[in-house]
Amino acid sequence: MFFWTPYGFVRLTFLLIAGIVTGIYLPGLPGEQAGIILFVMGAIALLWIQWKTSNRQLTGLLILLMVFLAGYLHTLYQTQSLNARHFMYAGEAKLYTAVISSYPEEKARSWKCEARVDRIYDGREWHEVSGKVLLYFSREDFERPYRYGDELLIHGKPSQLHPPANPGEFDYKRFLSYRNVYHQQFLRVNQLEYIGNDPTYPWLASAYKARAWAEQVLRKNIQGDRERAVASALVLGIKDGLDNDLVNAYASSGAMHVLAVSGLHVGILYLLLRIVLRPLERRRNGRVLFAVLSIAALWFYAFFTGLSPSVLRAVTMFSVLAGARAMNYPTSIFNTLAFTAFVLLLLDPYMIMAVGFQLSFLAVIGIVYLQPRLYRLWVPRNIIIDKIWQITCVSMAAQVATFALGLLYYHQFPVYFLVSNLFVIPGALLSLGIGIFLIAVGGIPPLAAVAGNIFEDLLFMLNDLVYRVEAFPYSLLTDIRITTFQSWLLMGLIISVLLMVEYRRFAFVIAMGAFGILFGVIQWYHDYRVVQVPKFTVYQVRGESAMEWMEDGKSYFFARESLIQDKERMRFHIRPNRLMHGIRTVVFNSDEFMVEYPGFRLFAWSGLRIGQLTEPLNELPVNSELDYLVVSLNAVRKLDHSMLSNVKHIIIDSSNSYFTASRLLDEATRKGIQVYSVLHEGAFVAQL
Repeated sequence: MFFWTPYGFVRLTFLLIAGIVTGIYLPGLPGEQAGIILFVMGAIALLWIQWKTSNRQLTGLLILLMVFLAGYLHTLYQTQSLNARHFMYAGEAKLYTAVISSYPEEKARSWKCEARVDRIYDGREWHEVSGKVLLYFSREDFERPYRYGDELLIHGKPSQLHPPANPGEFDYKRFLSYRNVYHQQFLRVNQLEYIGNDPTYPWLASAYKARAWAEQVLRKNIQGDRERAVASALVLGIKDGLDNDLVNAYASSGAMHVLAVSGLHVGILYLLLRIVLRPLERRRNGRVLFAVLSIAALWFYAFFTGLSPSVLRAVTMFSVLAGARAMNYPTSIFNTLAFTAFVLLLLDPYMIMAVGFQLSFLAVIGIVYLQPRLYRLWVPRNIIIDKIWQITCVSMAAQVATFALGLLYYHQFPVYFLVSNLFVIPGALLSLGIGIFLIAVGGIPPLAAVAGNIFEDLLFMLNDLVYRVEAFPYSLLTDIRITTFQSWLLMGLIISVLLMVEYRRFAFVIAMGAFGILFGVIQWYHDYRVVQVPKFTVYQVRGESAMEWMEDGKSYFFARESLIQDKERMRFHIRPNRLMHGIRTVVFNSDEFMVEYPGFRLFAWSGLRIGQLTEPLNELPVNSELDYLVVSLNAVRKLDHSMLSNVKHIIIDSSNSYFTASRLLDEATRKGIQVYSVLHEGAFVAQL
């Protein structure tokens, strides 16, 4: 018997995922029409083989090929950028109608919603179109957000999302493309008109109303800001109120999974249901009755969270598990998980690119496979120690399974995750139970007040413990950078170790060595070609002048103090480039290689002479040739040939106004002067 024989649905899901990934990264290969022809030919060949020969191996190969092609074609059909009816292909829009299609998110300056574009007006006639747009409503003009199903008439044209402006920066454009969103628009009150409310799916509108009501119950009965924010994230998956310090504390302690409603929360709810409904299983057909009630309760909970994608994934997974358990279906848990993933990917193939989807399934697979093997290493006799050991085994199994992706996406590793999870997992179990009870009695003020006080006190203790773990020395290993390919190598290394322990074969030792050596070679090559090479970077940070010199793990960063102290902007715009270049030491605003003149700075570094103009001057205070001149703070109104005659390259940084930068670019084009605008083209990087 082949190793894969008992895992039929695992094979099918693997090939479906392969087809989907191929469709995402290679949408033109072999092409939609060729794919359909191959699929039809495969179906005909499959029928012929079954009729003539009944060759099982050939039949199996054809089925796997057809599943691969089905995943590929399904992805193409679900990709809106390939749809000829998408509004991006319908010409210049003067007006368009859009229907709000998501739950509003609260931002610092705006409300954010996704909307479906139905029609556009090009100045002559209306066109029926399709596609989605991300809308931001200014909070200065809108006290409350629009709700699901609201139809709006919007003036203007949505703008295309821009690629990352700085090296290594988070690719928000690509992230939204996986949700088939390619455009956005920031709106003020005079740019739109309300038409009416006509939700496409009334049941989804009801789910959003239930979520809003549940959020109000939590707001009313929990007074502390941080406790209220954690309560909303823990019970409903609403993370709008979480501040950066709180998020960093949970991340540093290895408890970040508590702040996102996912498999952990639904698993806790399923465990609570098993405890409460355990007497039913002793009755005749008790397992079936338990499955029906637990699945209904899980979907009712999903309804109150607004049917968010992460909750839908987890609820679908546990619904399948509950159904298989009730029917005593003789199948592997891995087949059950694969079936769940198969169904979800048929609904939305782009779900495979969601970080939550990847981490959830990997964590569950790791727990299912590794936790029993870890637990069997030691079975304590004391019940309390036994429970602690069980939680520890679950934490280790999940951490091992998600280790590579955690490094890839978050560039950090929480050292004390075992310590934090000893109280975080029980605390989350208890908190979620009380939180659901609070929402259930939200219409009874006395009971809700008591439950709210208990819930708030519990969350206060949970937050306090998380902050204490964060304060431990070396609680978080940060600034870890690996590539996607290296994450696959790490997964291969971990799997090889587990298989070597399981089967005791030397082949797995060879695989371990191969994965480890290749990982090290890639890391060395990156260090040789990137880290050790001197670079000069002018960043795009709106309203700021930010320059950095990097070489061999050390950085010299020049910017205003307000930007340096702005942790969020530094994390988003500057830190990714430092991660790529292995920066371990940062020196801020040093005069080590700088000479300052009135309105002008001169930097001499690694054989380069770089000037920065910060005030309008009639002439530069240095006569020697400059390799680069960085123009800042609207210091140049007109390109003067005489002043710029000794300058090789001119860079307009992002502290200039967009109007000034555009005007200088136009002038440079007319005069044949080479000018680089950071505002228009993204960060400037010079490799020396």
